[in-house]
Amino acid sequence: MIDVGELRKGIAIELDGKIYYVTEYHHIKIGRGSAQVRLRLREIPSGNVIERAFQANDKFSPAFLERRPVQYLYNDGNLYYFMDTESYEQTTLNAAQIGDGIAYLKDGLVLEILTHRGDVVSVELPIGVELKVAETEPGFRGNTATGGNKPAKLETGLIVQVPLFIDVGDIIKVDTRSGEYVEKAG
Repeated sequence: MIDVGELRKGIAIELDGKIYYVTEYHHIKIGRGSAQVRLRLREIPSGNVIERAFQANDKFSPAFLERRPVQYLYNDGNLYYFMDTESYEQTTLNAAQIGDGIAYLKDGLVLEILTHRGDVVSVELPIGVELKVAETEPGFRGNTATGGNKPAKLETGLIVQVPLFIDVGDIIKVDTRSGEYVEKAG
């Protein structure tokens, strides 16, 4: 069991029969009363976020998540195929298990599969992914990095706002946590 005081951002716990990641942790001490802890939790694999307050003496069951590095191979309709980079075994996941991460999957991408008691609960993408710009308005002479933004459709179908100097065929880095443009790659 984990005490409230041992909880930190990034720890996985079991609560009400579901698995949650702690995304925010705030310790609150109110006058004469006992201390409370306000947690923001993200459910795995749905991604739903909840906020709850707990007393300082509450205890939680840790959720032991096993991480396995895998490489994305291809998709066939609603099924996505991955290869374990150590054992070369293939794993098939459906769109619900991957969630919003589908927009960042490209051939050869290395990511991690999270399992709990042998069941796949989620995938964890790298923080940044390099994707090719498939469609965007043409850039004009004089465009600068701070001169504004325009929409760009990437090779996976994801649409992000990019600076005006980005053209079709450019490779850009996208933050998988926020879905925002980071920088021009290479």
